[in-house]
This record gives sequence, structure tokens and C-alpha cells, in this order.
Amino acid sequence: MSQVSREVHHTNETSLALYDEACQAAAAQVIRKYSSSFGLGARLLTPAMRTHIASIYAMVRVADEIVDTYQGADAGEVLAGFEAQVARALDGKFCSDVIAHAFGVTAAAVGIGHDLVDPFFESMRMDLTETEHDQASFDRYVYGSAEVIGEMCLAVFLADGDGDGDGNGPASPPEDVRAGARALGSAYQKINFLRDLGADLASRGRVYFPGLSLDTLTDADIATLTQGCRADLTLAKATLPALPPRAHASVASTLAIYEELLDRIEATQASALTSTRVSVPRRVKVSITARTLAAVRKERA
Repeated sequence: MSQVSREVHHTNETSLALYDEACQAAAAQVIRKYSSSFGLGARLLTPAMRTHIASIYAMVRVADEIVDTYQGADAGEVLAGFEAQVARALDGKFCSDVIAHAFGVTAAAVGIGHDLVDPFFESMRMDLTETEHDQASFDRYVYGSAEVIGEMCLAVFLADGDGDGDGNGPASPPEDVRAGARALGSAYQKINFLRDLGADLASRGRVYFPGLSLDTLTDADIATLTQGCRADLTLAKATLPALPPRAHASVASTLAIYEELLDRIEATQASALTSTRVSVPRRVKVSITARTLAAVRKERA
């Protein structure tokens, strides 16, 4: 390489762009390792959308791993350190944490601000100290841990409707569409809670649903909780046509997979849910994704 080429390669602009790309690649590895459901749905997105969704997922996953998997005595300190890195990236500053930096790139591109990120970390801090919830704390937890994530993803979809990755995010999406995004995040979170009832209690001492006792859990309890999840999914479905075509197909496929998971949870006896982690086999997820994609294409034709 000539001296001139070497100097060009190491200009600040080129190096920072390369760092952004490297951080985004790291975030993409996280979603591939951790989530088959969201990973399948993400494949239907435009490349720019896929990159941004992966960066959001990775940021959320790292925080979740700190409070749920690590569980060390200094977990609060570790979480605070990660939150500080995310805040730095959110303010447009260079960040040494590659996942936080990737999220910052996405936030700048699609218009995600502290109004969505701060409630998320508030919910993560709740996981460090609270093992039971009343209705008020449960609602606050679900809002911060799930509903704001739905709004972050919505910002990605509406900012890059044409697939060029250059959008800045709408300042104010229609309220019904925002409500649908929040409802979808809420539904996913609550379905995950139902799937992980036994594991959350055994490994973390947590029962998320207010007033729920796993010692006296009944099929009627599960029916009530699944009914609430279905109401959220119905609200979310109604707003899917407002999304760009690729985002519509992606979200609809993931939603359908979660509906299948909810069906399987509802078909499982309450006594078994405390010791069994219900799941959807990958081959079924692939089949659901293919059917949903075909149905969305027909609907929008």
C-alpha cells in the first residue's frame, strides 16, 4: 500500500465509519445467537432496518443478561456502567462498548431518544431488587422493559420505509400506530413471562404477574393471562398495515410465531407450566414465517 493510500485509509471519517460497521456487525451476532423468532422475522426486513433492529435487540439483550444471567453482587454497578455507555452513545459520542455504540448509531439514524431509553433502564434496575409486583409496578415494569422497545422498533420501520437507511425518524407517529407498537411489545413480554414462570421463580425468585401464586396456579389463571395477551396482539394486528411492506411482513411473522407459542402455553396444564418451558420448534417457526409472508403479500397486492 502506498503512503497516500495509507493516509486516506486512516482519515478520521473513514475510520469512524469502519468502527460503526464493526459495532453493528457485533450487534448482529447477538441476535443470531440469542433469538430464532426475531432472527427469522428480521430476515424479511430491508438491510438497513435489519441492522437497526439488531442493534436495538443487542442493547436490550446485554442489559437483560446483566440482570438475569450474571446476577453477581456487583450487577447494579455493571448495569450502571452499561447504561452510562448507552447514554454516551445516545448523545452522539464515541463509545468504547461496541453494542452501546451500535445502538447510538441506530438512535441517531431513526430518532430514538432518552424518553424511550431511560424507562428501559429503570425497568432493568427493578429486576435487581424486586421479585414481586403490584399492578402499578407491573405496569411500569412492562412499559419500560417492553412497550418502549416496540416504539423503538416502530421508529426504525417508519424512518426507513423506502429502504435507503437515511431516514431521521418521524417526530410524531400516529398515536394509534404507537399504541399498537406498545401493545405488541407488551404482548411479547407477557407471553415470555408465561413461558418462563418456573424458571423465573427457581433461578431468580421472581413472579412478575401481580397476585399470582405458582403454588396454587390454576388453568383459569392461565386462561385469564392468555386472554390479556391476545387482547394486546389484536390491538397490534390492527396497526400492521400502517407499516412499510417489508416491516409489515416481518412483524406479522414474528407475531404469528408468538401466537403459536401462546396457543401451546394455553394447551399446557397449569401444573406443568411451572416445570416446563413451552417452545415452538424451529421447523414450525419457518413454516409460520412462510405462510405469513404469503398472506401479507396477498393482502397488500
